[in-house]
Amino acid sequence: MKILVAGASGVIGRVLVPMLTTRGHDVIALSRHNPSDTRNQESRVRYMMADVFDRSNLLSIFERECPAAVIHLLTDLKEQNSAANARIRDIGTRNLVDAAKAVAVNKMVAQSIAWAYEGGEGAATELTALDYAASLPRKTTIDGVVSLEGAVKEMPKHTILRLGTLYGPGTWYERHGAVAQTVYDGKMIATGAITSFLHVVDAATAFVQALVWPDGPVNIVDDDPASALVWLPEYARELGAPAPLRNEEPVLKTRAVSNQKARDLGWTPAHPSWRGGFLS
Repeated sequence: MKILVAGASGVIGRVLVPMLTTRGHDVIALSRHNPSDTRNQESRVRYMMADVFDRSNLLSIFERECPAAVIHLLTDLKEQNSAANARIRDIGTRNLVDAAKAVAVNKMVAQSIAWAYEGGEGAATELTALDYAASLPRKTTIDGVVSLEGAVKEMPKHTILRLGTLYGPGTWYERHGAVAQTVYDGKMIATGAITSFLHVVDAATAFVQALVWPDGPVNIVDDDPASALVWLPEYARELGAPAPLRNEEPVLKTRAVSNQKARDLGWTPAHPSWRGGFLS
């Protein structure tokens, strides 16, 4: 199958593209930057620079390549700017979906997030409402997610992967990543806020499998949601950083996320827990 991967140079894309070619797929790898080194890449991958905000150029790529499926990994996180990331989820997704529909692409698998659910008791499932009533600055992120998911649902076949907080190579949690630096500097406080984590390899595996999954959202998270009162001290120990300050007041807007639907579809995380493995 010919698969167009939008956002192929990101932390998931760098793991996913080799997985796809190993399984016999031909990949059109789109990135906003020219890849630094493709000498050792398999011939099944063709790298292209593309600006997803340039509708006409994007459409010309789709018309020339005519992919059978699209994997949407578009994010804009380098400056940790939620407004920029919401913009690419909104406008970038709109342009990507329109280009795909114009050449009758059948299937899109898109990256969303698992921490967009409304607060409440128990683990959130795919039937739990998103946090539509969120206030700023969280509202910016939620609005971007709602726009992305709404556009992707226009595709004939669509699977939306709501990913947990990513850790592993290339993420903010690697030894020299942005979160790690905050912990080294003693600026991150352990609270009762709950996080559902996900290793980048498990994320990439889910995208491969989702090419044949049914329509709708699927939570892709590990088996071990935890509050920062639990995971942050362990992470600091892995880094060799000072123990974080603690604030044990309740945090009402966060909740665990269930991965039962993904497991029912056949996905099993190779990293079922973050414990002891943040730097893996």
